Amino acid sequence: MDGFFYLRCVGIGFAIAAPIGPVGLMCIRKALADGRSAAWVAGLGAALADTVFGAVVGLGLGAVSHFLQGHADTLKLLGGLFMIAVGLRTWWAATIAIEPAVGGGPGLWRDFLSTFAITITNPGTILGVMGVFVAMGAAAKPVGLHESWMLVLGVFTGSALWWAVLTEMTVLVRARFTPERMRMFNHVSGALPILFGIGALISLWTN
Repeated sequence: MDGFFYLRCVGIGFAIAAPIGPVGLMCIRKALADGRSAAWVAGLGAALADTVFGAVVGLGLGAVSHFLQGHADTLKLLGGLFMIAVGLRTWWAATIAIEPAVGGGPGLWRDFLSTFAITITNPGTILGVMGVFVAMGAAAKPVGLHESWMLVLGVFTGSALWWAVLTEMTVLVRARFTPERMRMFNHVSGALPILFGIGALISLWTN
């Protein structure tokens, strides 16, 4: 029974991460420009943020949930500005070589923290998490401390699995990307976070 509950939580984590948004485009770009390691680390940053929200919703951490709801405007502001900054940096990036970059140290930490920050400051993420848990119903409700830990681990595993799949799929087609196509993709993957960020700031003004 415990195994089935864990697999359900893995499915929840996968479903939470699967929609392609700004973070998904960032990971694709990392896989194309910087190679497998950078994309994997960036994906783990998003997976950690997904797990935080999954724990909040799945474990019924009311105090944390109320805090997030009470600071939704602040999160939107920070998240919007951060996405705009990331988008502009991507848009104006210099020509990127197709050969894998040698990554490590501060660069990988920056990739990890960037995707974590974008995901954790996006109120839309927790709404998506809530939608998945509501759809699962009682099947996703942990009973006892053991299942609570299984939920956290399962959500992280499922989310990380999605980013691994996305990374490997991108690496497979990486050889087809010429420098010109890479520049075009950089413009697209830079423009979308900017639009998401502007949308978040506009929503603050309209509210």
